Amino acid sequence: MEFGSGDGSPVIESLLRTEFDGTIQGFEINPSAYQVACLKIRECQLSHQYIIHNHCLFGSVAPEATFLVSNPPYLPALDNQLYQPLLHGGTEGITVTKKLLSLNYPHVLALVSSYSNPYGLIQYAHSKNYEVSDFIVSPMPFGYYSSEPKVMGRIKELKCQNQAFYSKNIYLLAGVLFSQPSASQASFTDLSSELTKLLTCL
Repeated sequence: MEFGSGDGSPVIESLLRTEFDGTIQGFEINPSAYQVACLKIRECQLSHQYIIHNHCLFGSVAPEATFLVSNPPYLPALDNQLYQPLLHGGTEGITVTKKLLSLNYPHVLALVSSYSNPYGLIQYAHSKNYEVSDFIVSPMPFGYYSSEPKVMGRIKELKCQNQAFYSKNIYLLAGVLFSQPSASQASFTDLSSELTKLLTCL
């Protein structure tokens, strides 16, 4: 399962580079991104394996799956009146990620920003019976959307509260695999290499 497919590029790249033979159900609410993703999927002849739906995952009963992957919106701001409202992640930047963890999938792979209260997110994950079973971290420069004054102002407030961590121009972006201890270890072993490559693509 995938929340927020965008133009589909990360999953398409991963499918082309691995031998994963399962099916991925993606959810993307942006109509333009959805149309681009569907076109790319057809061009790469992956329609049998990668299916995207043009509505929100939260808007219906969560489909069954072993893994949920997402690059969720994580810009912290007091409201969503931003350059790109769809990137708003709540006042701390972790609202959407917490909702994903509340869906109770056995494994959740999500991108986590160092300026969006990562410690608070891990605490919440623990309260939902998740452990951090794997991660990879990359330094990232602040971009156009994260440098918006409204967002940067909130990031600085979070830093004063020890909920954001960054240097002058760089923050850290982690691909984190949250897993429930009771989840099947066999399924994790079978897909661990594919997930590592997907983390790289994301």
